[in-house]
Amino acid sequence: MSPSNNKSKSISKKKDGFSAQAFLDSAGVARKVRQYKEAEIIFSQGKPAESVFYIQEGSVKITVVNEIGKEAVIAILGPEDFFGEGCLADQPIRMGNAKSITPSTVLVIDKDEMAKVLHDQRELSDLFINFVLTRNMRIEENLIDQLFNSTEKRLARSLLLLARYGKQEHPQRELPKVSQEMLAEMVGTTRQRVNLFMNKFRRLGFVRYNGGLQVHNSLLTVVLHDAPPR
Repeated sequence: MSPSNNKSKSISKKKDGFSAQAFLDSAGVARKVRQYKEAEIIFSQGKPAESVFYIQEGSVKITVVNEIGKEAVIAILGPEDFFGEGCLADQPIRMGNAKSITPSTVLVIDKDEMAKVLHDQRELSDLFINFVLTRNMRIEENLIDQLFNSTEKRLARSLLLLARYGKQEHPQRELPKVSQEMLAEMVGTTRQRVNLFMNKFRRLGFVRYNGGLQVHNSLLTVVLHDAPPR
């Protein structure tokens, strides 16, 4: 069987979603593997944007800081997630910060290398665009969530997203190390209110603590339940 046929088989294994690892393997993308310790900076806001990143293991948070130094959490990412792809759209500097939450293994791909592969591999390019658009849709949903939903519902949705609810193959039920302060930043509320609702979720059996925070699918009932904003 020819190499091109092998590539097609590798890509077609996952028709219902984007397999980042299959993308990288089948395209033969040159990349560096870097290990990050817990709470280690991967890139900083305002620094040159020269690479695309792909998480093999671990978890990473993306934040932005305004002119008075207030930080907001934009996303918590995990295995099979890309980040830093803004450089492919001629973004000269980083618009946010990336820091590991847990010890992480990250592939670093030069932007020119990534652009070349996307240009040469039409099928792979389509898959990558779908991946980016899906994540942008999720960011828009987060904004709508902030505007129209209650604090309780926003927290429930954030926990389900962190647990990778609905992820194609391997949902992650136990969360990476995420503090109540970080959850409060993501939800747009205070740590005290996060603590209040977390205690409620635990009493109802939606979450439990067993060395780490575990999220049960039943938490989805909070997201689907209509309630007045709080």
